[in-house]
Order: sequence, then C-alpha cells, then structure tokens
Amino acid sequence: MKTAIFGFAGSGKTDLFLALAGAKNINVNRAMVKVPEPRLDPLAKLFNPKKITYTEIEYLDIPGGGGKGQGLGARILNEIRPYDCLLAVLDGFSGLNDPKSQWEAIETDLLITDLAVVEKKLEKMAVDKKKAKHLVDPKEEQLLEKVKTVLEEEQPLRGFSELVTAPELRGYCFLSAKPILYAWNVAEDEIGSMQVPESADKQVHIVVSAKLEKEMSELTDPEEVAMFMEDLGIKESALNRVIKSTYNLLNLITFLTAGEKEVRAWPLKKGSTAPEAAGVIHSDLQKGFIRAEVLSWSDFEKYGDFKQAKEKGALRLEGKDYIVQDGDIITFRFNV
Repeated sequence: MKTAIFGFAGSGKTDLFLALAGAKNINVNRAMVKVPEPRLDPLAKLFNPKKITYTEIEYLDIPGGGGKGQGLGARILNEIRPYDCLLAVLDGFSGLNDPKSQWEAIETDLLITDLAVVEKKLEKMAVDKKKAKHLVDPKEEQLLEKVKTVLEEEQPLRGFSELVTAPELRGYCFLSAKPILYAWNVAEDEIGSMQVPESADKQVHIVVSAKLEKEMSELTDPEEVAMFMEDLGIKESALNRVIKSTYNLLNLITFLTAGEKEVRAWPLKKGSTAPEAAGVIHSDLQKGFIRAEVLSWSDFEKYGDFKQAKEKGALRLEGKDYIVQDGDIITFRFNV
C-alpha cells in the first residue's frame, strides 16, 4: 500500500504531501496516513475498546521534477517504479503552466519509459536467440511484442491488466500499468470551476487546493476545522478524497474486526476469500482457518448489535470459498 507523490517542479506536490502527513511531520518525506473509516465509530461505541486502529497508506514525496518543456527526468521515473500507486500533482494555480499539458507530458513519459524497457529487452532476446533458442522464453517474447504494440499506439498499459499481469511479465513493473491519481492543484477560488478529464480505467482525476489543504491540516481543533470548512462551503476535505481515491485505485476494500480489546479496519484486495482475509491479520489464522463468522455492514446498521443480528439469522458462518465484501465484520474461527 505504497503511493509515490510526484510532479513537475512548482506543482505544489510537497504542499499536498505535508497536508497528508500532518503538521507534526514537516521534516519527513515519507508518511503513514490513516484512511478515513466512519464505520469504526459505531463499533467503538458498542464495544468501548481499548484501541481503535485504522488502515494506513504510505505516501512518499519524490523531490524535484523537470522544468518547463522538459520531461520528469530518469531519476524520478526510477524512484516511482517500486510503488503500487502513483499520485501526480499538476500545477493549475500559478498561471505559469498548463495543467493539461503537464498531464499529457507525464502520460507520455510513462509510455516512452516503458517502451524503452521493452525494446531493450527484445533486442537482447534477438541476440540471445542467435546463440541458442533455449535462452529465450517464447511466451515472454510474444507478450513483450504485444506490449510494444500497445505502447506504440500510445495506450497506457493500465488498461491491459491481463497482459501485464501474465506470470512472464510480472517482474517488469511497467510505469504506465500502475494506477494513477491526478490531483489538479488549483487556487482556492477555482476549486469549483476547474474542468478535469473524466476518470478512466485505473486513472482518476480530482481537483484540490494543496495550499488550502495544508492550512487545514495545521489546525488542531476539530471544531475550528469544521468552521473553516463551513465558511468555505466545503462538505468534504479534498484530502479525504485523495486518500479514498488512492485506496480505491489500489483495488482495496475494508473488512472490520471488533471486540473489547480493539476495533480495527483491515485492508484487503477486492475479490479475496475469507482465509485470505484471515491471513492479513496473521498467517497462522489462514493456515488454521475453519470458518468465518460474518455480519455485513448493512445488517449491523439494521439491527444495531450482534445479539439481535444473531437472533434474526443475519450473523452467519462462511467457509473457505466466501468472498469478503466491503464492510464485513468478521470473527475468524481457526485451529493451529
């Protein structure tokens, strides 16, 4: 769950990072950020736990960025490669740059970088085949040719997940295959007027004012924050939308556990089974999985507590094939 924040110099990416990291973390370039989860509150009221734990996303502020008319640069492109998700900040506030041009330049950089990797590998394969055919995996070569065709047609690989997730290509970490959030950073008075492209497959566009979000993050009194937002007519912090969008781009859902010791939110890849969810908590739970006692969030809202839910038959036992749903409250039965 790692996300790299990057962009061209002067885009305001560090302001956005500092807003995410919080006022106490002004001297860091890496921060763990809690994912907003309002469903923990009613569970906490019911169980009065000793501890409440949120899921977290790690954000890294990548320093630097290419100047006007230049690309991002090889260093930045190499630094973002290991990350699961990308957050690109576009300058829509200074009047010195066109954010649409920056968006197009970043997409081009990602495509060209991937194409260079593919072409270099195919050239090496051609040399190796002349030495001995067994030195080249024909399936890998075939897949790389398909990737090359997609890139030459100026299409990002994030729209071809079945291709790039093939076992033969998993080690390539293609940049244009990564999910990406574009934050169009505008002045405070342009938040409602900036028009951004429609979101596409694994590519989301939102409007933010990084300076405003940074100012809000420096307020420590929740009531003061609420008044600040009310004065500006803001219903939800853009920061929350950034975090939620990142979480969704990572293809994650949340399941919950609840008890007197702890009420907790856990991140899980969408489509995961109950044993896989147990493994997020501890590998022993997955190995010794027997059953999952599940209460859906909608049923919890309906009945208000576990006793009534059980009496109404809403608290159910699920086996190894159960696909966990977002908001499921789960107790795992296991034997180690």
